[in-house]
Amino acid sequence: MKNSIIYKADSRGYANHGWLKSHHTFSFANYRNDERVHFGVLRVLNDDNVAPGMGFGTHPHDNMEIISIPLSGSLSHQDSMGNGTVINEGEIQVMSAGTGIRHSEFNPDENHPSQFLQIWLFPNKLNVEPRYDQKKLNKEDRINKWDQILSPNVEDKGVWIHQNAWFSLTDLTLGTDIDYVLNDKANGIFLFVLEGKIEINGEILGRRDAIGIWDIEKIQIKALDSSSLLLMEIPMELPAYLQ
Repeated sequence: MKNSIIYKADSRGYANHGWLKSHHTFSFANYRNDERVHFGVLRVLNDDNVAPGMGFGTHPHDNMEIISIPLSGSLSHQDSMGNGTVINEGEIQVMSAGTGIRHSEFNPDENHPSQFLQIWLFPNKLNVEPRYDQKKLNKEDRINKWDQILSPNVEDKGVWIHQNAWFSLTDLTLGTDIDYVLNDKANGIFLFVLEGKIEINGEILGRRDAIGIWDIEKIQIKALDSSSLLLMEIPMELPAYLQ
């Protein structure tokens, strides 16, 4: 398939810090792959597993849109804006780092690990006022259909960020066909298979595989098994401040 790139699960970078096991789709920390630095404005996609009672100490961020999606367990969050919350499976958290924030994340469960996706997008403008949001998702809203969980619009369902991006989740039953039509035809799509097995435009993808696609108006997916997917529609052109 032209205008696409496959990211197989076993080709990702991997770091084992004992308390943290992390798979990196793109270059991050000690994992460096000059051919995998970003896909459009998608800079980081980390698949993190945090040991019971452990976590990330207080550290800074700036000028990045940061999204966390717990897949199992929970994370305790504290930041320099005064937020102190717990993010649970079935929720989504966003932070606009903007002019600068400091935060920490810990697994509050002393018996079970926490698994979550950490996603960074380059913002469409620099030095915005830092902000935080967190919302609960409804699994019933994504059975064999797309549930939009993030957009550029404050009034939309889900959370919003400073970028022309839309994120959606779906849980597909075996044999289900589903299409996705782009909100902005100039965008591309990064599709991440959380669980299961799918066929997309002639390509077969399994658990934790991904595909990036551009110069298309829609995609077609068939579930070859019960499958859970995260779709990220994102600008392919980097912001002017990075060019």
